[in-house]
Amino acid sequence: MRNTIRIRTEEEKDWMNVHKVNAHVFETPGEADLVDMLRKQAQPIVSLVAEVDGAIVGHILFSPVSLQGHPDMKIMGLAPMAVVPGHQGMGIGSDLVRAGLEQCRQLDVGAVVVLGHPEYYPRFGFTSAKQFDIICEYDVPEDVFMLLELFSGSLQGASGKIEYHPLFQNV
Repeated sequence: MRNTIRIRTEEEKDWMNVHKVNAHVFETPGEADLVDMLRKQAQPIVSLVAEVDGAIVGHILFSPVSLQGHPDMKIMGLAPMAVVPGHQGMGIGSDLVRAGLEQCRQLDVGAVVVLGHPEYYPRFGFTSAKQFDIICEYDVPEDVFMLLELFSGSLQGASGKIEYHPLFQNV
């Protein structure tokens, strides 16, 4: 039986535990430090936590990215997402992604990009960004840079390079 999983907006009191989750899941503390800095320097952000029995076991962050030549487009980047070992494979990551995408829609974000596993993110509607003639500023394989239009046609006529917040350069 699945434990009760609660997805909610991160609060300041969660910051230390969110840092621990990200530091535990990733090979270096880079992602945990990135989240700490993005909270202060990037707006708006969508930052959600997953709780099981009152303990934070997962986290997801969405922060603004820009599409060169289209400064008025509202696009977010999904990164990072972490679920602690022992709670992976329970649907927590999927719950976090769905809740985060819904919050982005509520903020009238037109699209979300992700650098992620090509077998995982398509289940949420992500497809290759190349289909939109959009590329990533980082040299990554084409199949790992994906995009999801949250509102159909929001990227109509747009193409170019996605640029992440400069803090991502440190990860």
